[in-house]
Amino acid sequence: MLTDVWPLSWSIGVFLLATAVTVVCSIRLAGVGDTLADRTGWGEALFGAVLFGLVTSLSGIVMTAVSAAADQPDLAYSNAVGGIAAQTLALVVADAFLRRVNLEHAAASLPNMLFGCLLIGLLGIALMATFSPSVTVLGLHPASVVMVAFYVGGLQLIRSYGEPMWRAVPTTDTVSDVASDETEGLGAHSTARLWSEFLAVAALVMVGGWAVARAAEGIVENTGLSAGLVGAVFMGLVNALPETVTSIAAVRRGAVTLAVAAIVGGNCLDALNLVVGDIAYRGGSLFHAASQDELFLTSGALVMTAVLLGGLLVRQKRGWLKIGFDGILLIAIYASTVVVLAF
Repeated sequence: MLTDVWPLSWSIGVFLLATAVTVVCSIRLAGVGDTLADRTGWGEALFGAVLFGLVTSLSGIVMTAVSAAADQPDLAYSNAVGGIAAQTLALVVADAFLRRVNLEHAAASLPNMLFGCLLIGLLGIALMATFSPSVTVLGLHPASVVMVAFYVGGLQLIRSYGEPMWRAVPTTDTVSDVASDETEGLGAHSTARLWSEFLAVAALVMVGGWAVARAAEGIVENTGLSAGLVGAVFMGLVNALPETVTSIAAVRRGAVTLAVAAIVGGNCLDALNLVVGDIAYRGGSLFHAASQDELFLTSGALVMTAVLLGGLLVRQKRGWLKIGFDGILLIAIYASTVVVLAF
């Protein structure tokens, strides 16, 4: 049962169950992560983009690894990049829960901007690798090493930047990252207990990721749907659920910087899912196994990230349909991408 392709009924049932578990875990994660961001002194932006982003990306990492190891490179690649596109769209959903002002206005910060730039760089390297010579060293494309080094260097730059030459001008609608009162709710729990809950949620999210990946294989085999479509849309949406749910929960708690950082930081880690897939895939380089659909999806994720950065720079208070110009564009780009992949 663990290695064979699952029947369609099993695949759909497990897919839905794993999705539900992911949602429940993500709601709890928002509160624990917000409190730990204050306790550690990292702040919402850095904690959200690194540790928070890592936990919410664990399901996607496992999905990509399992699919690549099962000789499903299209499924692995499209899940990683499709998760980035869906998670970027999740900001529009979170924005809808912040009614008085657009989320990009309230949460604009230099770290969030820099993480957006880091994501564009990582996706650009992935595209360059696809069009580079098909060379592997110990089964790994050199671009995988470059992507990891680029990410680590980017983190170091973001953590150690000096006096910023750009600042988000405070307004009456700006929500500052200020430590919350630790005398009530999760704030009354010990740090050890909070970390235990954080790690327990991470473990459940990983199991959910494995189940979704195996279920997706069954759906591809039993329905005839393309691996690119299943990976980009179905797996990509589930991949984006932790970030979506935690971002909505963070917005409702008033932690708007954490909401944006979790998605942008999680996207950077999802880009590194391609490295995980490259390691797990035994048929050569995962980058060169990408089809035209996966490359189109990667380009779409790049455009969506550029639109998000534009929204953070412009900081529109109230825009089109109360979600801003960037929210409308993100919906249009994602919908167009899905339509093209479907046909």
